[in-house]
Amino acid sequence: MASAATDLFIGKFVAILESEAASIAGVRDQVDEIKQELVFMKSFLDDADGGEQAHTQVQKAWVASVRDLANDVENTIDEFMYHVYEQRNGGRFARWIHKTIHFPKHLWYKRKIANKLQKIATAIRAITERNQRYGGGAAVEGKSTSSEDIRRWVQNQGESSIYHKEDELVGIEGDKNLLMGWLMNEEQRQTVVSVVGMGGSGKTTLVARTFKDEIVQRHFECYAWITVSQSYVIEDLLRRLIKEFHKAKKEEVPADMNAMSYNELLEILMNCLGTKRYLVVLDDVWDVHLWEKIRFSFPDKQLESRVMLTTRREDIASSSFGVESHVHKIQPLERSDAWELFSMKAFSSYQNKSCSPELLPLARELVEKCEGLPLAIVALSGLMSSKKSLAEWSTVYNSLNWHLTNNSLLEPMKMRILLFSFNDLPYRLKQCFLYCSLFPEDHVIINIKLIKLWIAEGFVEHVEGVTPEEVAKSYLMELIFRNMLQERFVASRPACKMHDVMREIALSKAKKEKFCTVHDGSETVEETGALRLSIQTTNGEIGSCTGISRLRSFLVFATGVSSFSFSNELPFDLKLLKALDLEDVPIDNLPDRVTCLFNLKYLNLDGTLIKELPESIGQLRNLQALNVMDTNIEALPRGISKLLNLRHLVAGRFISRKIIGVRIPSSIGKMKKLQSLAYIESEGNIIRLIGSMTQLTFLGITNVKERDEEDLCASIQEMKVLSRLLLFGADGEEFLRVDALSSPPPYLDRLDLIGKLGKVPHWFCSLHSLTIMNLTQSALEEDLLPHIEALPSLRSLSLDNASVRKELCFNRGFVKLRQLWFWNLALLNKITIEKGAMPNLELLSIDGCLTLETLPQGIEHLAKLQGYRFYNVSEKFRESINEGGVDHPRMLLVVERCKKYT
Repeated sequence: MASAATDLFIGKFVAILESEAASIAGVRDQVDEIKQELVFMKSFLDDADGGEQAHTQVQKAWVASVRDLANDVENTIDEFMYHVYEQRNGGRFARWIHKTIHFPKHLWYKRKIANKLQKIATAIRAITERNQRYGGGAAVEGKSTSSEDIRRWVQNQGESSIYHKEDELVGIEGDKNLLMGWLMNEEQRQTVVSVVGMGGSGKTTLVARTFKDEIVQRHFECYAWITVSQSYVIEDLLRRLIKEFHKAKKEEVPADMNAMSYNELLEILMNCLGTKRYLVVLDDVWDVHLWEKIRFSFPDKQLESRVMLTTRREDIASSSFGVESHVHKIQPLERSDAWELFSMKAFSSYQNKSCSPELLPLARELVEKCEGLPLAIVALSGLMSSKKSLAEWSTVYNSLNWHLTNNSLLEPMKMRILLFSFNDLPYRLKQCFLYCSLFPEDHVIINIKLIKLWIAEGFVEHVEGVTPEEVAKSYLMELIFRNMLQERFVASRPACKMHDVMREIALSKAKKEKFCTVHDGSETVEETGALRLSIQTTNGEIGSCTGISRLRSFLVFATGVSSFSFSNELPFDLKLLKALDLEDVPIDNLPDRVTCLFNLKYLNLDGTLIKELPESIGQLRNLQALNVMDTNIEALPRGISKLLNLRHLVAGRFISRKIIGVRIPSSIGKMKKLQSLAYIESEGNIIRLIGSMTQLTFLGITNVKERDEEDLCASIQEMKVLSRLLLFGADGEEFLRVDALSSPPPYLDRLDLIGKLGKVPHWFCSLHSLTIMNLTQSALEEDLLPHIEALPSLRSLSLDNASVRKELCFNRGFVKLRQLWFWNLALLNKITIEKGAMPNLELLSIDGCLTLETLPQGIEHLAKLQGYRFYNVSEKFRESINEGGVDHPRMLLVVERCKKYT
């Protein structure tokens, strides 16, 4: 993990060496020396990362010292680079003064930096000498042996899953029957069945139960199970397959297999399987290229042979295998099954083997924390089986993080299973993953917010021709594919969530490595060396804070508080801060000295009570993201246009479901790095001016008037990379005119139009990249559906008072649509869904459609439906779906179809 940060440090050193300021006496030599040291530090930390279990206490201390020193280096470099920046950007006269006259303060600063670098160089030498003195020189020696031991343990655990007792398993019968159906259907061609889920979700156990079923084993002539794991040698896998097949047939294993080449092993397998119907299980697959390397071992003779694999990575499960394939994603255990599994062990020594009434609330809460993850449930139930009193149960509940860190009963779950997924991450993704633990338990994190924070912290690598946001998004999708984060949506906005147990483990690791720490607001925050701090308070207070000026991120989560203790100034010195998040903190003034945070790249004031930004906001020259959404700010100061590095500016406020934009200065056009600009008020010549901001990917404009149509469409036409557009029409009887747009931006992904349209814009049918469309108050008399039914990417459609038609008929198309929302369609009395339309719809929501009296006709055709929401509907509608109603039988079908997803 640390190597990612070290890469960034070295990059900063290079920048210093190339700058004229680096030529100051006594500094260049130290910079050059420390740069070389950091190259070796990077390599060392790369080797040490992930091998913590193999370290002695001395070795751990050594690694920690190197990590701390690297953090000190970054602090010094940030200070020095700021000094260089100020010197170069202080105006023409100031630069001339600096070049011709050596001010005492300038000389003093040079000496200060030189002294700091000298101390760092001394510290580097001291670490090496101390390590040699106390015998820590083998910090990473033996790591491979330890890792091999862990891999062997995991392999044994996977293969031993075959022998689990039936009474130790719950909630898998339905999934098992599904897999058996795929294994024994009449498909002649070879088929790959993938089972995917996060670590500890029960993938291996489910596949083992299926593999060992007598009906399955009678169906196949030969079968084999091997565990692949993270590190494998293809020849070794082939040898193990050969052994398993021969063992199953009770035949003697060929001699001298260890000396055979890949081709020789391949020939044995081909001969063994060529005329047989076989079943192969590849357990714990991590490499997306494994199938390409091993598929030739499995001949396809049209004999109904099957290959099953388990993986934590969705990209592997959904790979194109070149053969018939099925994917089953493991769902969390239902509450009843989770409780049953927990009770088996936790109360095995209790009277009647059941939970006592006094422990029941805490026990239920502990099971809830596991969120249906079988491994977590089993591990916690084992721990709790030795706890008898309410006090003991309360102690575990209140300090679950400590128990995950220190209890040997939980060690297999913590270090050898769930952390296996963490250790497999590339180092940049490790930082990104640990950062998520700063958010509160069960917090759903909006993706774009997380992406901006990662970029501000410097976790995202530079890729030529690709924006940092796109790179960060790929990181996020990788974590979701690996089941390290859970995918969520908030009001159609992509979001994610950390499983509670994964979060506790991430916090433990982050605290050990001084990556970050989380505190209750009432706690006294003392010097811990942690670089990131999350305050999670319910009383609006922050305890005393000392010695934490090294912080890079400071996040505050104030739940249910009406006032906050720091209204005018931050509680401590944060001169090196990169990210400041005060979302929903009830403060009415921007804290003093925020505009002096030269290193600040992310500032979130969303939901605060702030009324204005000071003109000095322009001092934050490194700021990349500014969010003042849903504040009391009505206009932005002229100084905002000095933020030339700003990439995202989000403002405006919600009043009665309406967005009120902010007024912006006409100089906004200078901000050529700006990608997001929302929500601004259409005023003066602003719409014409933003036509020069062709780099925008997100644009939101309010108070759009009919007379703005030509300028608005001309400006949008220039924005070739625009991916999200929100237009809010002016009040009154004015129409939102957008028909002058000859063709929409080619990459438009989301479209929100709020206001009367009059007619369906002609360019709707050309929105080939659109995934989300929200139309509000459109009051269309024309039938919208034929214009958008063929859109190839549309996944979510929301119609809020968007039509005045009495009937909406989905005849065809909408092939990718997953979510359909009907809101406040006052005249709608019939919805028809023809067979074949919306084949992948998962959610149907009807709210406020009071003239709709029956269930949508053809709802039974929605084979993929997972959920429905019927709110604020007419009494006749309710009568029709209740028992005895005309639509009751179809409603039962819908309920049954959705039940397995709830």
